[in-house]
Amino acid sequence: MKLLETDRLILRNWRETDRELFHEINSDEQVMQFFPMRRNRYQSDQMMDHVRDGISRNGFGFTPVELKKTGECLGFCGIHYCGEELNLPAGTVEIGWRLSPRHWGKGYASEAAKKWLEFAFTKLDLKEIVSFAVRDNLASIAVMKRIGMIADPKRDYDHQSVPKHMPELRPHVFYALTKQQWVSRIGE
Repeated sequence: MKLLETDRLILRNWRETDRELFHEINSDEQVMQFFPMRRNRYQSDQMMDHVRDGISRNGFGFTPVELKKTGECLGFCGIHYCGEELNLPAGTVEIGWRLSPRHWGKGYASEAAKKWLEFAFTKLDLKEIVSFAVRDNLASIAVMKRIGMIADPKRDYDHQSVPKHMPELRPHVFYALTKQQWVSRIGE
């Protein structure tokens, strides 16, 4: 099921043939550098099933990013409801991405994320999209800035579900973009 597309990308639901790539990105040391755990194949398969079911149910989620030219799955990008552990209001939607390192630096995450912002604000009529990352995750923060998100330092936080023996992964920066800000930017 194709949900969205850009000039170079198709954003669709997960297929059985995507399992290998899904596991690759969720166990890769570079990709997961700012996450407290790596997923084994069983955990990765469970997570993919959960994400795929959420997309089928909601019409959005962390979808595969497929390169139109080759049909290759590059990783994922999308929007989804935040977890309760972040103490955000119910219904808060975040945007996020995770691509295989061999596809970094080509603008794919930004391209897919911009399409998801458009969908969130025009089709779902959401009022705000948020994003957050470990303070030292400069690559993800750069994508947030490229897609127009704005730092909101008063909402920065220490992620309480990160194990205490990994204090460097606790401090998170918080970015947000309102529909009004998005509309004013696309008109520029």
